[in-house]
Parts: sequence; C-alpha cells; structure tokens
Amino acid sequence: MSVSNPMLFSQASAEVVGLHRFFVDWFVAARADTVDFSRFERAMGESLTMIAPSGQILDRDAVIDHVRSSRATCDEGFAISIEDIRPGWQSADTIVVFYVETQLRAGKHTRRQSSAVFTTSSSAPNGVEWRHLHETWLQVPER
Repeated sequence: MSVSNPMLFSQASAEVVGLHRFFVDWFVAARADTVDFSRFERAMGESLTMIAPSGQILDRDAVIDHVRSSRATCDEGFAISIEDIRPGWQSADTIVVFYVETQLRAGKHTRRQSSAVFTTSSSAPNGVEWRHLHETWLQVPER
C-alpha cells in the first residue's frame, strides 16, 4: 500500500500511544492529580463518534463525560499496552489507523481490536484529532 503522507501515520501513531499513556495516568489514583485533562479534550475532534466494544455508540460529549468521571478509579496495577499499529486508508489530511489495545485491570487482561479515524489539527497534542473510534473485543468478556 502506498502511504501518501508518512508524517500523518507517524502523528496518528504517536497520538494513539500518547492518549493511552494519558488514560493510565488519569485512571490510576496515585497519578491522577498530575494530569492535565485538557490534553484529552483537545485531542477529541468535533462530532467524534465512538463504538464501544459492547456496540454502544457514543458521541463526543458522552466520551468526554465518561473519561472525566472515571478519574482515579484504578489502582497501581492498571496498565495499557498498544500493539500492532498499522495504517489503513488515508488522504492528505485523514487517516485510518488499526491497533490492538491490551489492558490489565484488577488482575484481568482484556484485548480489543481498534480502528480510529484521525484528521490533522494544529491545536491537537500530536497534530491530529480523533474523529471516529471503533473497538471490538478480542475475547469473550468475563461477566
């Protein structure tokens, strides 16, 4: 596949990793006071949509409210790793990125395949903003 703008994939990859680093710091109680929440808000594009692993469709306000209200809800054992970041379709200012997110929460591992659409934005932390995110469980979640 020819990549029309390799810088765009680099920016989007840095954003995926950076945002999940933010999540760990925001969700872990011992670190939450050191985090600037505006970093998250600046990265979420207008009219953002998210399809959660459950299939629920969330708009930008619902995503921001959920993350804001989840501050300091995890212990030090919470971790996220990002694997297998790959570029998908792209144009000069838009790219689809695929990646696998693995979480360790309360001693349980979960994995989800994600696809995200980014567009360039000079005000976003890594020069791109999230426009759409779709997450799918890669295992049957424990109930």
